[in-house]
Amino acid sequence: MKKLFALITILSISSFAFAQDKLVKDIDFDGKNDTVYIDQKALQIVCRLSTQNFKKLRSKEIEMSSDNTYVKATKNGFELRNNWMRAGYACQFRYEKVEKSIRLIGITEYAFGNAANDGSGEASANLLTGDYIGNWHYFDHLANKERGELVKIPTIKTKMKFKKIYLEEFSEETYFSYQTQLEGVVEKHENAEKKRRAKRKL
Repeated sequence: MKKLFALITILSISSFAFAQDKLVKDIDFDGKNDTVYIDQKALQIVCRLSTQNFKKLRSKEIEMSSDNTYVKATKNGFELRNNWMRAGYACQFRYEKVEKSIRLIGITEYAFGNAANDGSGEASANLLTGDYIGNWHYFDHLANKERGELVKIPTIKTKMKFKKIYLEEFSEETYFSYQTQLEGVVEKHENAEKKRRAKRKL
């Protein structure tokens, strides 16, 4: 558990170190630099592609968390990162040549949970394949003669259906809708682990 939190902390610091106010990169794969940045007034992601004459392509309004919300380069495109005190997420985007649009292709998230680390963990979703992988924990207050124990839920691997979302449709609600969609899946696996542990005590 400590290794997980240490890794998340290192990744967060590393990501912040390489974050940019304006990302300059060839997003649409034509050999020419494009730009991606956050419009601080409109609270939107703005992307200007050379293949579209640098017209401003805008997302809908996004959630902002001061300097902890930023864009960062990825291997195949870019991502929007949003970090809070004890949780955060990143949304990955890629240019689709056939559709000539920027598409949301992945979401990752992490959480430290409460003071007892209840609800802590990390997860990732590939919106292209529908693959979801989650590693989460819950706090069992009755374990260890009611001293409590942090329990790891067996790794969740499942297929999900995610609709296509493009930059112009992306908003702060996108991540929260995704999160709501996954709550039931995590809860199901948590309840299954609780039942398994309860049977073991009989």
